[in-house]
Amino acid sequence: MKKITKEVYLKWYEDMLFWRKFEDKLAAVYIQQKVRGFLHLYNGQEAVLAGSLHAMDLTKDRMITAYRNHVQPIGMGVDPKKVMAELYGKVTGTSKGMGGSMHIFSKEHRFYGGHGIVGGQIPLGAGLAYADKYFKRDNVTLCYMGDGAVRQGSLHEAFNLAMLWQLPVVFICENNGYAMGTSVARTSYSTDIYKLGLGYEMPCAPVDGMDPATVAKEVDKAVERARTGGGPTFLEMKTYRYRGHSMSDAQHYRTKAEVEEYKKIDPITQVKDVILEKNYATEDDIKAIDKRVKEMVVECEKFAEESEFPPVQQLYDMVYEQEDYPFLKHKL
Repeated sequence: MKKITKEVYLKWYEDMLFWRKFEDKLAAVYIQQKVRGFLHLYNGQEAVLAGSLHAMDLTKDRMITAYRNHVQPIGMGVDPKKVMAELYGKVTGTSKGMGGSMHIFSKEHRFYGGHGIVGGQIPLGAGLAYADKYFKRDNVTLCYMGDGAVRQGSLHEAFNLAMLWQLPVVFICENNGYAMGTSVARTSYSTDIYKLGLGYEMPCAPVDGMDPATVAKEVDKAVERARTGGGPTFLEMKTYRYRGHSMSDAQHYRTKAEVEEYKKIDPITQVKDVILEKNYATEDDIKAIDKRVKEMVVECEKFAEESEFPPVQQLYDMVYEQEDYPFLKHKL
């Protein structure tokens, strides 16, 4: 496993803080109706991504996830300004403004979405891994899902084939306790989600998803197993989201006291505490990082605000490959 050094902790702090502040800005502009549609924020779950990225080889490994997908592509190397522009629906976005909040995508950086269909990405993640095995590449795919998605039949079909074909995939459930507004306890007799892997004899384990160091260690073992022909792994990251399922969520299903209790183990705060305890940085160093993050978010907002909306013609250019498409009734 790659060592978790001073530099790693400082990177984790800056990355996670930027992801948090980036999405806080999205929440603010959503209220101003500059971002439309649905908006699902990742606040509180940042340690899962930070730890996973440390265990990956970003020159070849792939990632696919559900619709809570704004910061993952940034972690994979996508320009955050383009991600924010995509949410604004601007032509400078990752999909020229045509994908929006739930469908961020970058083949160049091996980030395969953003999927609006609950659980829809699970068989696709297995498919990416199948392609790598078929072409004898030593790439690994990390396939994320929420706790609600594990109730989908497609998960079981994908798990079965992944084990049958020993695919190089790591399935990761980000269990934040609630499928939209329904607790895990109300939908499952067994609340230990990781045990779903046992039915397929798939290596599986629960993981503290609020600590990036713990996440990194467990994902590293799973990635190494996949890369060396050992087949898939299923990890249940026990995490928590501080905001609602989406911006329209009134959150009547939980108390403010519950949220505040989980904020005591905020992954950003935990990493900051380690940095200060081990003298990796001073308070002034932390303030400098905070200032840099704030400036980066301002740059992203400025880029998105100043970018143009797509021309109407783009609707046709991106849908129809054939230029003289015969079923268009109206010419532009």
